[in-house]
Amino acid sequence: MRRTCFAGLLLAASLALGACQNKSASLDGADPMTTGSTSPPSLKETAKLGKSWQNDPKNLRLGLAYASRLKKLGQSDQQLQVLATLIQYHPENPTLLATYGRELAQAGQPDRAQPALAKAIAQGSSDWKVYSAMGSTLDQQAKYGEARDYYQRALKLAPDNAAVLNNLGMSYALEGNLKQAEKTLREASDLPAGKSEPRLRQNLALVVGLQGRFEEARQIASADLPPDQVDANMAYLQKMLAQPNTWQQLTEKPAG
Repeated sequence: MRRTCFAGLLLAASLALGACQNKSASLDGADPMTTGSTSPPSLKETAKLGKSWQNDPKNLRLGLAYASRLKKLGQSDQQLQVLATLIQYHPENPTLLATYGRELAQAGQPDRAQPALAKAIAQGSSDWKVYSAMGSTLDQQAKYGEARDYYQRALKLAPDNAAVLNNLGMSYALEGNLKQAEKTLREASDLPAGKSEPRLRQNLALVVGLQGRFEEARQIASADLPPDQVDANMAYLQKMLAQPNTWQQLTEKPAG
């Protein structure tokens, strides 16, 4: 699937950075459900925890812990089912609403994510990740102007946040304003957090390449990817831009 790496990146632009590397990868920061451990959870312990929660489905602590383990195991559908059940018992819990909304947004379900995130925001959430996730849901619905309003609100809560700036830049890219997208992504890349984030550089390479500056895009991408993958990405971009009425229209769309 190497040749579709950049295409997948743009389609998931503001939600999952570097979708070609990991479809759930994000720069939005640590999830409130996760623990500090990066090792995969035990299947046996996860099953045991799940049984305990099923015997007490109202238990928010158990449910969130179980959902967290399911996520780490890559069982996103089951994770969302657990969170949906918890929402039925705790429909006003702001942390749960925020977590559920963010996970739905990452799963590409903006119609379901938006009400949960809106409710968390209405309750006065001060978590920048909630506003960034709301922006992602709106980008997925092609409501780019509204999405950027939420990214700006996230930046007020977390100034110079590389993750939010990435999402903002890719929102511009989705709308076709590639010059502003590049400017925003370069701003994010110059931040300390951005310098250590290869997925952000790949987004920048994508936006530069979409403007036809393939050699410059190649140099940016080469900082993190092997030569054969860079070549494949550049070839895909060139082929994509050569097709009339598709990406060519995107690059020629006026800013506004």
